[in-house]
Amino acid sequence: MIHGRRALVFLALAALLSLLFFFKSATTSLTVRSLRTSVPQVVGLGDYFDHDDQQYGLDEGSIHLPPVQPMYPNSSLPSPGPGSIMPVTKPTREFTRNLVMARMSKENVSWIDENNLGPGLSKIVYVADDPKARYHPPQNKGHEVMTYLTYILEFYENLPDVSIFMHSHRVAWHNDDLLNYDAVEMIKRLSSERVLRNGYMNMRCHWMPGCPEWIHPAEVEPDKEKLEQSMIADAWAELFPGKEIPRVLAQPCCSQFALSRDRILSIPKETYGHYRAWLQRSPIRDTMSGRIFEYIWQVIFADTAIFCPNQRTCYCDGFGVCFEDEAAFDKWFELRYHKRQAEHDLAEWEDKAAKIEAYRVHVGAPGGEGNDDAYQDRWSEALEAAEDIDIPEPGKDEELRTTIRDLDADLEYRRLLAIQRGTDPRIRAASDGREWHEGDGF
Repeated sequence: MIHGRRALVFLALAALLSLLFFFKSATTSLTVRSLRTSVPQVVGLGDYFDHDDQQYGLDEGSIHLPPVQPMYPNSSLPSPGPGSIMPVTKPTREFTRNLVMARMSKENVSWIDENNLGPGLSKIVYVADDPKARYHPPQNKGHEVMTYLTYILEFYENLPDVSIFMHSHRVAWHNDDLLNYDAVEMIKRLSSERVLRNGYMNMRCHWMPGCPEWIHPAEVEPDKEKLEQSMIADAWAELFPGKEIPRVLAQPCCSQFALSRDRILSIPKETYGHYRAWLQRSPIRDTMSGRIFEYIWQVIFADTAIFCPNQRTCYCDGFGVCFEDEAAFDKWFELRYHKRQAEHDLAEWEDKAAKIEAYRVHVGAPGGEGNDDAYQDRWSEALEAAEDIDIPEPGKDEELRTTIRDLDADLEYRRLLAIQRGTDPRIRAASDGREWHEGDGF
């Protein structure tokens, strides 16, 4: 016979198993699979992540690009069609642009041809490990750096207005959050005017990782979070002979940026050859030699050690995603933090429910026939083992799903409003602190 505490546990377990039997937990597609490890959120600064996409599961197979639809159909927002966020306002003139990309033979880059990436764009795709490809670097070393430098050397006398340097994957954690981590939207929405005004533009708006301080070249002890740091001092002396090494190097990661023709040409061609020759002869292993450049592109093209533009301005003037002020910008990321916390809590609930279900299958569900002493003894033993099982709160899963849906709707509505604001060039100019006159473009 089951007495006291065992009876209470028995009843609680029976009630929960009954719920699980009749109501299957709906699957939730997590936008960020890493929520199971609960990466801390820095509100307004985006997420801190390591450079390894696979570590956090943020590859093209795990970030799903949802069809973008207005969440509030009765609002005055224009309705974007499937596969598009919002029409990009036509610039005052069409600029010539090259998309410069490094890829490996095994990588699928069909997304480049399958999507409209905007007018005036030519695609220059280098295949790092195929010397027979139309475009290929002299050596497969240094990741994207070898390709970027090879492009500049080969196209130095025939550059477009804007050159956009990108990785080969369409979706990655280091792409811009407010553009669904989607390289298609980043390329399509990039303001050529901003690139031409500034000369150099980092394609990642979020500071983390990389800003406001990141690399400290004087630190010679290896740091597992930034292994390249301890190697930069020696590399600096060879790359920039006679140039004083700074105390700090900082810019948003991760070697995706755009350059104007004039900015590229402001540096002698021979200097780019010097950088590439260093990369070819350097004994530093492939991964780290590429990572070193990740935090010196701003030194080369902006002549500054620290390049951390205002994030809201980067989104607004750079991509046409314009929140009305810093508070509204930060609020979006605060809401997303709460959504991710709810997703994390739901994942934990589902893990607990799955353990209960596995337990039920293993020992047999209570109820129905089986009131003999052998049956009761079997359940007595099972319940002793079940005391270590953490029973999830019944109904909490549906509450969390409702919270996630509501936050999703709110986030998307705020994002689409910001994109709508970004069609006004006056708002873009104001975000950048520029004067704007009637007839000016972006």
